[in-house]
Amino acid sequence: MRNISDLIEQYLKQMLQESSEGAVEIQRNELADKFSCVPSQINYVISTRFTLEKGYVVESKRGGGGYIRIQRVELPTLKVIHTHIHQTIGEQVDQTAAEGLIYQLEEAGIIAKREANLLRAAICRNTIALKLPQRDELRARLLKAMLISLLAR
Repeated sequence: MRNISDLIEQYLKQMLQESSEGAVEIQRNELADKFSCVPSQINYVISTRFTLEKGYVVESKRGGGGYIRIQRVELPTLKVIHTHIHQTIGEQVDQTAAEGLIYQLEEAGIIAKREANLLRAAICRNTIALKLPQRDELRARLLKAMLISLLAR
């Protein structure tokens, strides 16, 4: 059985998919009521599953008429994707940012699930058994090389 965080994430992704503008505005309390959970659960889902690394921009307005706006950031062309990869990765990349980029590319349909799983296995801190900062440097070089190779197909 799926947990409440998974259900909230799926619900929000479905709303985004159905949105003509690629964005949704939600009221945190209303969503918490819908899923019979505390509002902090909504905050948790949004802050961990709708990050910039995963391809989302989140804005919030506090107060009585406050809302949370989630917008999907699209990766339109191969050139833009290459630029995005180089900007996101740089000379070093930590595991969280690397996994976020992989997630974003998988969600956008640019890489397949199997490719994403292989990339995750290769860049895992347990696989790259080095101390920091060498681990993040090697992860960046590996990830760039693998992604550019995959995208050149």
